[in-house]
Amino acid sequence: QVQLVESGGGLVQAGGSLRLSCAVSGITFRFSRMGWYRQAPGGKRELVAGMSNLGSTNYADSVKGRFTISRDNAKNIVYLQMDSLKPEDTAVYYCNAYFILNKSDYWGQGTQVTVSS
Repeated sequence: QVQLVESGGGLVQAGGSLRLSCAVSGITFRFSRMGWYRQAPGGKRELVAGMSNLGSTNYADSVKGRFTISRDNAKNIVYLQMDSLKPEDTAVYYCNAYFILNKSDYWGQGTQVTVSS
């Protein structure tokens, strides 16, 4: 059974930092492309940051220079370091794993991030 379990969300003031973690089990992590998405109330789910199984990264323009995605293949965990947070970063953040061997997508349950002004 594939599981993605996010943690690290919460309430923070503008300008603050949070680090999200996503622990993955049930798939071979090193063959997975990992991503963080977010969905604000009334909005669409959007890609925030992605990291290939080889380590290349991509970011939404709105978070470039503020957010950093990283992964620990030994621990099967992907992180999202979020600095200089803004109220517009408020959303539910979801971890995604794309398992390249069977081309399947898996999602976590989401974690709420709220940035107060």
